[in-house]
Amino acid sequence: MRTARATAAAVTAVIGAGAAAVAVGRYASDAALRTSPGGPLPTDPGLTVHSTAAGQMALTRDFTTLRPGRHGLTGDGFHAVVGPVLPGAPDSADTVVRRLERVTYGTPKPGDRARLTPNLYVGDPGSALGLDHTDLEVPGELGPLPAWFVPGARDTWVIAVHGLGATREHTMNLMEFLHRHRFPVLAPAYRGDPGAPRPPHGLNHLGETEWRDLDAALHHAVDSGARRVVLYGWSTGATMALRTAARSEVRARVAGLVLDSPVLSWEATLRALATARRTPGALLPLAVRAAQGRTGLYGDRRPEAVHLDRIAVPTQIFHGPDDTVAPWRFSRRLAAGHPNTVTLHTVRDASHGAMWNADPQAYEEALRRFLTPLM
Repeated sequence: MRTARATAAAVTAVIGAGAAAVAVGRYASDAALRTSPGGPLPTDPGLTVHSTAAGQMALTRDFTTLRPGRHGLTGDGFHAVVGPVLPGAPDSADTVVRRLERVTYGTPKPGDRARLTPNLYVGDPGSALGLDHTDLEVPGELGPLPAWFVPGARDTWVIAVHGLGATREHTMNLMEFLHRHRFPVLAPAYRGDPGAPRPPHGLNHLGETEWRDLDAALHHAVDSGARRVVLYGWSTGATMALRTAARSEVRARVAGLVLDSPVLSWEATLRALATARRTPGALLPLAVRAAQGRTGLYGDRRPEAVHLDRIAVPTQIFHGPDDTVAPWRFSRRLAAGHPNTVTLHTVRDASHGAMWNADPQAYEEALRRFLTPLM
């Protein structure tokens, strides 16, 4: 009897430990698989507005608030745009003072919680940028996908697609540049975005299934008269671009790729986001296995083999070593392994998805040089 009770207790303990491991794995994997469009990533530090004055704002001193360039600042009920750190401004050991360029809506006040975001614009291309555009729906695998179309004179289109923690508002950062160079621009939403169909089980697949929505946008562009298409993706949107260029039935129309902060290893990104959620290192393999089980992702395929085995188009990567979400080493490896097709423009002191924000002028010049032969 005692032996049976001991065995039962041991089995119960094992089952309990197994259930706990599953729960931990699911919670940790949620850091990537349940990222809300437009919501914060676990790597985004929470900041406080300490003071505001004419043309300036004091924020919590952090590596993020010391980064160069222009960024959106969002909080409960407000959005603003902050520029570079102001030299000589009265800061402190706990604060940093940046130029306040504009308040889009709301009123940031001292004590408000906030976070920096790459998004400089909110709304749509008409309200935010004054660009003529059309709201349309692209037929997708799961249902209609909202999209913005900004017309241009060229027959080479740009399809711009956002990534983790963002919405298609992020694409407006480059929309004025692309419109100035007369590219028609299509910016689609995809599964899980506001107004788009919900993905199965409500989970992100880090591009593994979402690429089919970008493929639908590519078919729409071709059917609408695009002779050539440049796929422009940020973060997991870059992953989607790579997969679309490799797998689409109309991939012959893809003339080039622009990849900003590309997620080239979903496993590395998952680990980074789970770590930012304070998941102990010993438990990170549980997060990876949980993600594999929940989504069908696999961790044993090299990024190069997955993405570029069937691609021979010019590819421009914007990435840098300070990206804590998508490790830069994979972009370096990709560029080194494909010197005839892939160019890496290194951007330092830039956070994930914010390569343009750090130095818009240098970014746009590199982009102009890349796109000129594709016009």
